[in-house]
Amino acid sequence: MLDGAEPVPGFYAPVRRSLTEPILLGGAPRALAIINGTLAAALGLGLRLWLAGLLVWLVGHLAAVLAAKRDPHFVDVVRRHLRYPAELGA
Repeated sequence: MLDGAEPVPGFYAPVRRSLTEPILLGGAPRALAIINGTLAAALGLGLRLWLAGLLVWLVGHLAAVLAAKRDPHFVDVVRRHLRYPAELGA
């Protein structure tokens, strides 16, 4: 009868909060923030389109932060969604 009310002696394993929360960079998921910054830097520095690079970074980062506030794991959800074909109807 293990209903979770009392721990089993000898089997206590603490789980830190940092292991369960996603890694955010400026409020956006880390990988998405790096990709967005790289694309904006390529536009701004490589193509010398400073305003376009700044605009891409600002809009992309703002969209990622707003989506991460709603669901911090939205990048994983979108990747999983794109992996399954549309014919399954799930």
